Amino acid sequence: ATVNNAKRFMEVQEEFGTFSKYIWSFVGGKPIVNQFSELKEVPAKTEISDALAKDLKKRGFKFLGSTVVYAHMQATGMVNDHLINCWVRNQ
Repeated sequence: ATVNNAKRFMEVQEEFGTFSKYIWSFVGGKPIVNQFSELKEVPAKTEISDALAKDLKKRGFKFLGSTVVYAHMQATGMVNDHLINCWVRNQ
């Protein structure tokens, strides 16, 4: 799956110029800032992560799903799910 995904990654780069342009197009090019006050409100996946995972699978990516994609979105700053009282939220 790793070798396959690397090949698919390069195909996306070729089509869109960069993988970043492709992936950020799913959020309109800017982070989604959520307004959660409790951890239990933070989702494991969203409609956007569902759509992105579906598109990645259509492009031949393997070993991923909406939850993994949403975690990637959180880790890369595409989604800000820091709670409203978190000191890191606005950094």
